[in-house]
Amino acid sequence: MTIRGLDALPTPVADVLSAAVGQAHRSDPVGPRTGGPAGNARLTAWLGVLLLIAFVVECATLLSLNGLLSMHIFVGALLVPLALAKTATTGWRMLRYYLGNVGYRQAGPPPLLLRLLGPLVVLTSLAVLGTGLALIAVGSNDRGSLGTFVGFRLDALTFHKAAFVLWLVVTSLHTLARLVPALLLAGKRLGPRGVPGGHLRIAVLTLTVAVSVVTGALVLSLSHYRSERHRGFAHIHDQSASLCATCESARPAGSAGAVTVGAALA
Repeated sequence: MTIRGLDALPTPVADVLSAAVGQAHRSDPVGPRTGGPAGNARLTAWLGVLLLIAFVVECATLLSLNGLLSMHIFVGALLVPLALAKTATTGWRMLRYYLGNVGYRQAGPPPLLLRLLGPLVVLTSLAVLGTGLALIAVGSNDRGSLGTFVGFRLDALTFHKAAFVLWLVVTSLHTLARLVPALLLAGKRLGPRGVPGGHLRIAVLTLTVAVSVVTGALVLSLSHYRSERHRGFAHIHDQSASLCATCESARPAGSAGAVTVGAALA
C-alpha cells in the first residue's frame, strides 16, 4: 500500500504512516547464527502477533465476564510471559542500539512517535497484567482496599480498570502502526528472506508459549483454590453465626430454669 501526499504532513507523522502501511521500513542487517537485527525483528514480530491474538481473546471475554471468568483469568495470566518476552526482545534491540552495536546502529531506530509510544505500551501492558494478578490474589473486598480518592475506592479492581483504559488507548495506536509491518515480517514478505537462527527463534517461541500456558493454568488453579477456600470460610462463618443465634435464643429458657430450680431448693 502506498500513501500519497505524505510530503505535506509533518515529518514525524509521515514517518509513522509510511511505516504503518509497509511503505517504508528499516533495513535490518543479517548477522550470523541468530540473524542479528533481522533475526531480532522477526522474533519480535512473531511475539507481537501472538500477543495481539491473546489480547483480542482476553478482550472478548469481557463481553460475558461472569460466564467467561475462568477464560479471562487463564488468558490474562498467559499474557504475562508473552509480554515479558516481547519486552525483552525490544529492550535488547534498544540496548544494542544505544551501546553502539554496528548492525543495530545501521538499522536505525523506529520513527520518533513510535519511540515515544513504546515505553507507554510496555508500562500499561505490565500494569494491566500486574493489577489483574493482584486482583486474583487479594480480591476486590475491603481487605485489599487502600481507601478512597475523590469518591473512587482505591483497590485492585479500580487500578485494573484504570490500567486497562490507558492500555487500550496506547496499544490501539501502537497496533495500528505496527500490525502490517509485523505481519509482513512474520510472513517473510518484508526484509531479507534468508535469516539465520530460524530454529532458535522457533525454540524461543515454543518455550515462551509453553511457559505461558503453564502460567495460565497455574494461576487459574490458584484462583479456584482461593475461591473455594473463601467459600469454605464463609460457610464456617455462617454456621458459627447460626450456632450463636441458637445459643442466644436458648439462653433465656435456660436462665428461667435455673431460677426455678433455685427457688425450689430454697
